[in-house]
Amino acid sequence: MSDPIKHECGVAFVRLLKPLSYYYEKYNTPLWGLYKLYLLMEKQHNRGQDGAGVAAVKLNVKPGFPYIFRERQMKSNPLDRIFDGIFKNYNKLVKSGKVHPEFAMSVKEHFDYGAEIYLGHLRYGTSGAYALHSCHPYFRRSNWPTKNLVLAGNFNITNNDDLNQNLVEHGQHPIFDTDTQTLLEEIGFHLDQQHDQLYREHRATGIKGAKISETISDKLDLVKIIQSASQDWDGGYSLAGIVGNGDAFAIRDPNGIRPFHYFCNDEVIAFASERAPLMTVFDLEFDQVQEVKPGQVIVIKKNGTMIKDQFKPTGTPLPCSFERIYFSRGNDQEIYKERKQLGAIMSDQILKEIGADYNNTVFSFIPNTAETAYFGLLAELRLRRRLDVRDTLLKASAEGKVTPELIDELIMHGWPRAEKVAHKDIKLRTFISQEDGRNQLASHVYDISYGTVSSNDNLVVVDDSIVRGTTLKNSVIKILSRLKPKKIVIASTAPQIRYPDCYGIDMSQIGKFIAFQAAVALIQERGQGEIVKEVYQACLEQSDKDPSEMKNHVKRIYDCVTVEEVSKKISQLVTPKTPDWNGEVIIHFQTVENLHKALPKHGGDWYFTGNYPTPGGYKALNQAYINYYENLNTRSY
Repeated sequence: MSDPIKHECGVAFVRLLKPLSYYYEKYNTPLWGLYKLYLLMEKQHNRGQDGAGVAAVKLNVKPGFPYIFRERQMKSNPLDRIFDGIFKNYNKLVKSGKVHPEFAMSVKEHFDYGAEIYLGHLRYGTSGAYALHSCHPYFRRSNWPTKNLVLAGNFNITNNDDLNQNLVEHGQHPIFDTDTQTLLEEIGFHLDQQHDQLYREHRATGIKGAKISETISDKLDLVKIIQSASQDWDGGYSLAGIVGNGDAFAIRDPNGIRPFHYFCNDEVIAFASERAPLMTVFDLEFDQVQEVKPGQVIVIKKNGTMIKDQFKPTGTPLPCSFERIYFSRGNDQEIYKERKQLGAIMSDQILKEIGADYNNTVFSFIPNTAETAYFGLLAELRLRRRLDVRDTLLKASAEGKVTPELIDELIMHGWPRAEKVAHKDIKLRTFISQEDGRNQLASHVYDISYGTVSSNDNLVVVDDSIVRGTTLKNSVIKILSRLKPKKIVIASTAPQIRYPDCYGIDMSQIGKFIAFQAAVALIQERGQGEIVKEVYQACLEQSDKDPSEMKNHVKRIYDCVTVEEVSKKISQLVTPKTPDWNGEVIIHFQTVENLHKALPKHGGDWYFTGNYPTPGGYKALNQAYINYYENLNTRSY
């Protein structure tokens, strides 16, 4: 992805089903669960670099002793900082003699993270402040174990203001912070209600002391709590939470927008945002890892019993296609194949653009996340070339015209040429806040392999997606033009990004999308600028309606232009002024139809089509267009 955008977070959860002594005896460490949590988080490091956090909950701790622990970090390399500190503390305790690894009870009593339940989170911020208090896991405290709640997730809620108003109507005084805080308090409210009801019922029977706490813990029904708390939620989410008594839960939104996977055996239950980390960390086969189903809640009771139920009816399954195009690491076997197919399926467009001139075309990719799609494109082009060679030889053989010269020509020439033409040289530093300074630095993010392309060559570069086009113009094409190719062709494996996302990807300002800019420019060039204002008026008129009654009026902008026209205009807009190169820049985008062919199980495409899976999506789009027209540089949800 040429333009760096924030996106989904990563979640990791580990629930041990045996005493800590079991893991010492079998794996030579009582911290087996903590190590697994660290590995699950490290294997999902791509999902969050703004911050990280871990929480641990101990089971069956005597009154008077702490049993929930949390560590969060927002500085650079947050994951390393957290676990380095945790393990340094453990080693100090071992050295001091307070903790002996062989005696698991000493680990549990004296080491904060000697626990049975762990929750980890990797943060890629899409909203809220970039401060420690906005980093997961969130923690709601109480003296009652069954009122304590730890929560972390990968999600965006579109109707956070409405949910906060619900809290006010409950009689609470919420602090309007992030949607995480809102969900924490909403779940906590229903947790409190059920706890208090159970307390009154059993206290009336004469139960008191530790016994009443145990009774409430046994009777606590997290399925009902989640069902009640989530009634008005609108958005994409995968959440994991732990109650202080040791009950835990994992949930996924009804449309399955955000990913969530899990594995269980008689030793452990583990959840993660991605499948491959679970396979690697626990040495599993593909079919041993399951997906949390859309609208499903999975509860793990304190005694280790697993309960699966629906907390909301399943909607139309629309998993986020960007997970497959870009966000996930790509070592999942299905994602790897899909990304290769995303590249291969663009071969017709590319061959038409270069006139099938392999001898004078160089193929490459940028950034690194586009590498797998690039492999797919090359594999398809080579297959087609082999078929052409075969047909030519068969025809020549039938005509008696097979000669050594023909064989040499077919074998030695006309094959796709692959080169590593671009290298990411440095990481863009965010401490430069001024736009000009950032652009100056961005122009040097990539370096090139000089001498790989000649002035007679087309240069085809596979990209995974194009959002704003700023990095493409200010950095990528500018540096590639120094190779002096005849033509630069950028092949985006994602379609044109036309609409905001509000379910986990930080793409909320429609005016910054290069596809939207191109469409508006075309309309204005044709003297149809009044449409831009008409759409604004239509958005204003429905802004006070319930989101379920809202329509996508922004589609009128795109109805006036074709995909090809927008692509051509984008090509013009991202072409930098380079006086020493007068070549042509051409942008080709994946079609929506081919996207669905390559990703048959992941139909979430609202950022390409404007077809949102929930009413909140249309509300966010409506506000995004109003913000654009009124020149408000702010988020739409």
